[in-house]
Amino acid sequence: MLLIGIALSACNSTKNMTTKEKTLTNSYGISTPFRVLQTDNIDDSLFLRKKSIDIDIKNIASDKDWQHFIQRLKLTLAVESGVGIAAPQVGVGRNLFLFTRIDRPDKAIQVAINPRIVNHSDETICFEGDGCLSVPDLSGSTKRYAWIDVEYYNEKGELIKERLSGQSRGSDFTGVIFQHEFDHLQGILFIDRLFDGASSLQRSR
Repeated sequence: MLLIGIALSACNSTKNMTTKEKTLTNSYGISTPFRVLQTDNIDDSLFLRKKSIDIDIKNIASDKDWQHFIQRLKLTLAVESGVGIAAPQVGVGRNLFLFTRIDRPDKAIQVAINPRIVNHSDETICFEGDGCLSVPDLSGSTKRYAWIDVEYYNEKGELIKERLSGQSRGSDFTGVIFQHEFDHLQGILFIDRLFDGASSLQRSR
């Protein structure tokens, strides 16, 4: 049985990039990655627990500030060797994240702006080895949906609707990455989704 009509969003309010966000975004060129916030830093941890707000999608494709932000975020993801990263992880509380398309041969990096999970499976899976760039040296098994129906805008302002799935690192886990990054926009970390509680946490390094 499917859960119909679910609309999970971080917040419906929107506004343009603030002066503070512009300063952070443009403080360096696109060849310089952002600093990734860490949970072992008190100020960082508090920020990571905040809910994010939507981005004004109008004219996003020609908005130099947001395009600059996206390029720096892509670089940050590459430097950190991750499969996904959300705007709050670099100090910007907006509904935007990147996720790797494990379901595609080129494993392209997808931009998701103002994402929504509009439907999901009843079935849940235990995803082993979930970790986070903002939670240093830890990984664990998390409870995730087997598939999700999602809607989001890309960096060109195009609305994308699709179903994402995947259950293990040995195959496709694009849907898990999307759920993980979407959680960041709600102020939720993977340690809040542990399948067997803290007992499943492991040192990843």
